[in-house]
Amino acid sequence: MTNRSNYLACGALLALLAAPAPAQEMDMKHEMAASPVPAAAKDLRTVIVLTAAERAVVLQEMRDMLGGTQAVVAGLANDDMKAVASGARPQGMHVMHGVPASLRARLPMGFKQMGMAMHTDFDQIALDAESLGDPRHTLKQMDALLQKCVACHSTYRIDPAVK
Repeated sequence: MTNRSNYLACGALLALLAAPAPAQEMDMKHEMAASPVPAAAKDLRTVIVLTAAERAVVLQEMRDMLGGTQAVVAGLANDDMKAVASGARPQGMHVMHGVPASLRARLPMGFKQMGMAMHTDFDQIALDAESLGDPRHTLKQMDALLQKCVACHSTYRIDPAVK
């Protein structure tokens, strides 16, 4: 037997030994199905209760920011700093002018501050992409922006108002 044949035979033998026997496999499936699922940890995030329409506005803004983030990353992946700027610019501070005053008044100050910081970051990313053209700088900016996303989603939860 050649060395290659020896390796293949050893690999096949190890695979057979590692595979559970059919009865053992059934026991594992039954055991997994019978074991209780642990209760989820209590959600300690601050709850923001909004009407369905208000919630839709906030969630759409979040989806738009995620789309802007994807466009920036695509621009970076293609070494196209003009595309980076084009992806970031629509998510800048001007977006906040479209949020109804009644909704802004209902949002916690910390939530609004994070949102403003993120929109400001998008504006800065667009400006720097055009003026500096440095992908590594943009990646650092995106890291900071995504840390804000994580912080916000870790801090707040948006629930619909119960009628």
